[in-house]
Amino acid sequence: MRRLLNTLYVTMPEAYLARDGENVLIKAENEIKLRVPVHNLEGIVCYGFAGASPGLMHLCCERGIALSFLTEHGKFMGRVTGRVSGNILLRRNQYRWTENATVSLRLAKRFILAKIINGRAVLHRAVRDHPQAVDTELIAGVMQSLASLAKHLDRAKDLNTLRGLEGQAAYLYFSAFNQLILSQKEHFSMTERNRRPPLDRLNALLSFLYTLLTHEIVAALESIGLDPQAGFLHRDRPGRPSLALDVMEELRPHFADRLAVTLVNRNQISSRGFVIKENGAVIMDEKTRKEVLLAWQKRKQDEIIHPYLEEKVPLGLVPYIQAMLLARHIRGDLEDYPPFFWK
Repeated sequence: MRRLLNTLYVTMPEAYLARDGENVLIKAENEIKLRVPVHNLEGIVCYGFAGASPGLMHLCCERGIALSFLTEHGKFMGRVTGRVSGNILLRRNQYRWTENATVSLRLAKRFILAKIINGRAVLHRAVRDHPQAVDTELIAGVMQSLASLAKHLDRAKDLNTLRGLEGQAAYLYFSAFNQLILSQKEHFSMTERNRRPPLDRLNALLSFLYTLLTHEIVAALESIGLDPQAGFLHRDRPGRPSLALDVMEELRPHFADRLAVTLVNRNQISSRGFVIKENGAVIMDEKTRKEVLLAWQKRKQDEIIHPYLEEKVPLGLVPYIQAMLLARHIRGDLEDYPPFFWK
């Protein structure tokens, strides 16, 4: 099993990244703020950074460490990676499969089924743990509707119909999401899921966590040898990691949604950490971003029993495991792709 390494998140806008032998240096104001041995890293994500040296980029490419650049608000700008890994036959099969409507629909159904079931599990956990604090009747109704939609997925004859069912499921799920917020309700609530830009604090938090999850999945797919841009549910669009977005559908309820609820309910973040712009967009400040990143890194260390492998693994390895299982299916080693169902 692959070892879970760390992702280095650089949030200081004035930070400059450099190399010193086998170490990554974070410099600011002509001082070395941090020195990290490269063998401890599997990825570096920079938010609004000042620059990176060619030597560091070369080191990252040599060691297979993805170096990603985002704006200070989390919008993806670019990514430096080394040589493409994996068997060319795997990618050729992947491309052929994405062009096959029947295969694409079958795999897309797997991703959406897991998304609906995992979202339902998140709601069920709230009813189980806080029956006196939530509207159990409302949540039970949503859960029943989600279960009904899940049963209808097999009847979808094309991707457009499937996307319509997924849209209904997402609307239902987020219609009950406010029930999960037990603390700071006046500051963290949503009327609907929105993005580009997020228009409330809860949506801003979810969007940021989805960005982190996308980065993890892209890195996992690349490490296995799959092309993150060639998806089955999400179709080709220049610059969009469509396959990563496919896999993210099944992982986001457990990885991102539950963490967002925990951060708010435990008062680890507050409304003061969010800025409302003139156009209504809501963004996190640097201090809150750091708090969320620390919680994200800690969350990745949590151990679970993987539902398919039936082995105890760190949560942070799940994107890699799902990428591995998908690759094995595309190669013909597995009869079908087993999506991640949270138990």
